Amino acid sequence: MTASAEPGSTAFATRQIQAGYVPGTPQNSAVPPIYQTAAYQFASLADAADLFALRQAGNLYSRNASPTQQVLEERVAALEGGVSAVAVASGQAAVAVTLLALAGRGGHIVAANQLYGGTVDLLQDTFDDFGIPVTFVDQDDADAWRTAIRPETRALFAESVANPIAQVLDIRLVADIAHSAGVPLVIDNTVGTPFLVRPGEHGADFVVHSATKFLSGHGTSLGGVAVDQGTFDFGAEPERWPQFTGPYPRFGDLVLWERFGIGFAFAALVKSKYVHDLGPSLSPFNAWQILQGIETLDLRVSRQSASALAVAEHLAQHPRVAAVHHPGLAGNPWHGLAGRYLPRGVPSVFSFDLTGPEDAGTQERVAQVIDSLNVIRLVANIGDARSMVAHPASMTHSHLSPAQRAAAGISLNTIRFSAGLEDPADLIADLDQALARL
Repeated sequence: MTASAEPGSTAFATRQIQAGYVPGTPQNSAVPPIYQTAAYQFASLADAADLFALRQAGNLYSRNASPTQQVLEERVAALEGGVSAVAVASGQAAVAVTLLALAGRGGHIVAANQLYGGTVDLLQDTFDDFGIPVTFVDQDDADAWRTAIRPETRALFAESVANPIAQVLDIRLVADIAHSAGVPLVIDNTVGTPFLVRPGEHGADFVVHSATKFLSGHGTSLGGVAVDQGTFDFGAEPERWPQFTGPYPRFGDLVLWERFGIGFAFAALVKSKYVHDLGPSLSPFNAWQILQGIETLDLRVSRQSASALAVAEHLAQHPRVAAVHHPGLAGNPWHGLAGRYLPRGVPSVFSFDLTGPEDAGTQERVAQVIDSLNVIRLVANIGDARSMVAHPASMTHSHLSPAQRAAAGISLNTIRFSAGLEDPADLIADLDQALARL
């Protein structure tokens, strides 16, 4: 403790605030500690001024980052083979700040039809409010990607493995299209996970995650991460990227591209502008919990992948199941791409369709199955230790029009399944007894 805070040298009110702690004292903890603080003590006013002006790196304020968060950022960047990363409050925030930073003023985004419903809400409603138009295309149609690109396009965006139908993206194909147009490819790798596929190895320039899902794995903490692969050169066409290559007025006309360079200018912009201004901050406690989950990522994902395939193979033979959308099955349209991009296994999130027409009784039939499950839980999440189902048409994708749901491969009969860590025999038995009620 500092001399000024020793008992007897200061008043009780001073000691109750300052005694027992010296900022910056090393504790040699083997596990990353939780730095549960809102702010940081500066060594001097000159030191503080340098930090606020981006002339020096360090802890500024926990809205921008915390030491616990920085460990998470470095770890996820390492897992994805990237250079730098920014962790934020949720996966939705990771998508938002990444695309906002790339689009800038007057930018345009091209995105796949096959996206998580909340992402579609963000892109078609909120981005439209911000004056950032988004064109949606079939991710399997190369010509559609090419045709949708405009002079003002600033990014292509898709999921490595789509939620909920598990379409596998031909990442290299779309990356080549993006690069031919001089724009980066952004991939949401939440379902894919860096253990099963690393999009940067196939041409993606930025990778985002909902860390709430597989990275965390325990369903307790929201978080998101955006990773810069260090592959996109904003300096090649500086006039297209003034947010990186032009003067930054709030920092005395600092040029981020000159100050930080490839692989780091993006993170500097996101933290100093979008996280700072909009405030989607990741708490140190949630960062710490996500770090604990990452330590078992490969073990969990391997088990979940194997369990999901076993369940999918069983459902594919079930008389009350019309279709199983799992790219690990030989007849699946994306089976070949799964073999190419996912050699360690296919992700554990997939969907299946019940038999029967889409009519007034569909919701009742779906509810009859879902409400009869005992082991598998009805939860709007994926990647948890617990196995879960959801009904996309009335839950995660309920804001989409019928045409949009059809374009994403979702029907009223579709049920999403996310395999957890339970015994697969129990999962199959639970599905069987629920399906038997139809």
